[in-house]
Amino acid sequence: MATQRPVEGKLGGPPTPLPVAPPVAESSSAHYKGFVAGVFSGVAKLSVGHPFDTIKVRMQTTSAERFAGPMSCLVQTIRNEGVRALYKGATPPLVGWMFMDSVMLGSLTMYKKLLGKHVFGIDPAATTAGAAAAAGGPALPSYGHGIAGIFAGFTVSFVAAPFEHLKARLQVQYAANKADRLYHGPIDCAGKIYRAHGIRGIYHGLFSTMIFRSFFFFWWGSYDVFSRLLNKHTALPPALVNFWAGGLSAQVFWIVAYPSDVVKQRIMTDPLGGKLNDGTPRFPHWRDAAQAVYRESGYKGFFRGFLPSFLRAFPANAMALVAFEAVMRTLP
Repeated sequence: MATQRPVEGKLGGPPTPLPVAPPVAESSSAHYKGFVAGVFSGVAKLSVGHPFDTIKVRMQTTSAERFAGPMSCLVQTIRNEGVRALYKGATPPLVGWMFMDSVMLGSLTMYKKLLGKHVFGIDPAATTAGAAAAAGGPALPSYGHGIAGIFAGFTVSFVAAPFEHLKARLQVQYAANKADRLYHGPIDCAGKIYRAHGIRGIYHGLFSTMIFRSFFFFWWGSYDVFSRLLNKHTALPPALVNFWAGGLSAQVFWIVAYPSDVVKQRIMTDPLGGKLNDGTPRFPHWRDAAQAVYRESGYKGFFRGFLPSFLRAFPANAMALVAFEAVMRTLP
């Protein structure tokens, strides 16, 4: 049975009780709750965010001559390919984000518990539920949450890279007629790449994915900071704390991580060549793609397509965190 701890209400009001989970040792589900909650998080994120992601990827991988800005990209996409084009490449993340968020949030929970126990000397019995606690407990310092985020980012990269690779290639197919496209869907895309380049082709862009996800330090570190501040200075219920902390921390993450995402998308949409016969590869290394972005547009090139990504980050990730934390509080 969960106990409660009082938290001072906003403007000196009456204390607002926050749920406190039982000690970890008493919870047989402690090791898998994060993975189950991550599935619901992934579905929520896809439902809200994929159209924004399609616009973002198209802008990241083309020049200003094709799309002058996000609205130009949106209008041309709908006019030439229909509204459904905004959900091109949605199948890989529909499946992938359920696994990706499950692995990311589940491993994040695990890494925070391990860091708390073995690095920061925190008694697992002090772990609490809710915004800060679902990922390791309020006694863990914010930078500890960030360190756990880096480890979780590296871990989930091995799941994320293939799905994001397939998604990106499908998103930059501009032909309205399916018969004119190289890939007719995610399975066809995966099959052609595997037959031509093997498992290395499927995992094309893994290193750039790991670089991008190393910035999870800022996401989960700031998520803890925002959660603490909102719990301390407002009387918001847990779900709204999760919503605002999740949305704001996602904005922080995208501001610092976006340039690495631009480079990642360039690599993932670069022709693979060989038997696939899709063109000549341009970026054999991460630095080659980064240098190409700079040569083409200077530093501004590293933020091309930033607006749709920034607009997507708050609602998509806020809803994902609400779903995650709600399931974490609900599961026995």
